[in-house]
Amino acid sequence: MIKINPINWKNKKELNIFLKFPWKIYQNDPNWVPPLLMDLKNRFKPKFSFFDFGEIQLFIALKNGEIIGRIAAIKNDLYNEVHQDKTGFFGYFECIDDQEVANKLFDTAKEWLTSKGLNIMHGPASPSSNHDYGLLVEGFDDPPRFMMTYNPSYYIDLITNYGFKKTMGLLAYKMRKENVMDNEKMSRVATIAKERFGLKIRQVNMKKIKEEVQHIKNIWNEAWEHNYGFVPLSDKEVDELAADIKPIAEPSLILFGEIDNKVIGVAIAVLDFNHVFKQMNGRLLPFNFLKIFTKRKEIKWMRIIVLGILPKYQRKGIDAAFYKTIIENGFKLNIEYAEASWILEDNDMMKRGMEVVNGEIYKRYNVYEIGI
Repeated sequence: MIKINPINWKNKKELNIFLKFPWKIYQNDPNWVPPLLMDLKNRFKPKFSFFDFGEIQLFIALKNGEIIGRIAAIKNDLYNEVHQDKTGFFGYFECIDDQEVANKLFDTAKEWLTSKGLNIMHGPASPSSNHDYGLLVEGFDDPPRFMMTYNPSYYIDLITNYGFKKTMGLLAYKMRKENVMDNEKMSRVATIAKERFGLKIRQVNMKKIKEEVQHIKNIWNEAWEHNYGFVPLSDKEVDELAADIKPIAEPSLILFGEIDNKVIGVAIAVLDFNHVFKQMNGRLLPFNFLKIFTKRKEIKWMRIIVLGILPKYQRKGIDAAFYKTIIENGFKLNIEYAEASWILEDNDMMKRGMEVVNGEIYKRYNVYEIGI
């Protein structure tokens, strides 16, 4: 008999049971990258920014005393305030290939969300669109890039068979070194943008990191304001993001665009440290952290995680100038491939930008909803 138990994330023992379950699901999957347990645990500390405006209830599914699934029911007051909505979320979903188990997990999350006055269940979001977002639906033959999601292909059926409907697709583009470096169109568009608008692109000033982080927040909140699923970043969230990236940041991959001495855009890429984390099995200490330095030169991928331009300066070719600079800088670091992710499938402007730089869609993710 399947039993669903609530988990108290403030209890270290219970939280560990919840967080370590994926090791069972992915034990024979060569493409899975174990998450760093330290980072996951930080997301379940009361000071984590999400808890300033959200609630999370964790559940596990048990059969004969053995854990066979997990889910989080998530209430995000900031999202509903911004969107004038009553949407709840599910996240941290992992499950054996059994529809009955998945259904019981979704039913339990639905009941909790309904008790909070919500009428839609959306996801997967762990815990929000500013964190781990979307279900992988194409591209299972390759490990995920840094900070991107991964899941077994059978999750698609578990979710859609329950009645969830796709509401948006998220795209990941792949760029190859040889396709970008010889791209005359990208160079031409980038040059025109720089000359026409007096655009200057500079790398981050690490000595003024607080000011730079504020620029990132301002661009993020204005450039993405009307995007699907948008939730503004708070100062605390930006600080957390900066703290996560700072130890592995490559300054030449954090770029700001200026026109008339005003920051009008930002591009951020990170080396794909999943190549290193894959060897750590979730543990940074006592000595695994050294691999971040010793294995760095083995990394052949980078991921462009942010490209934001103020609305006034969009559709002017400035994105090509950013892509050209950040990709060239990455290739100077011995990088051979770049991923740009994720991009909304209805974001025609960004998709055209990808075409200019010869990007090809190589992974797809979906987000889903169901009325409750």
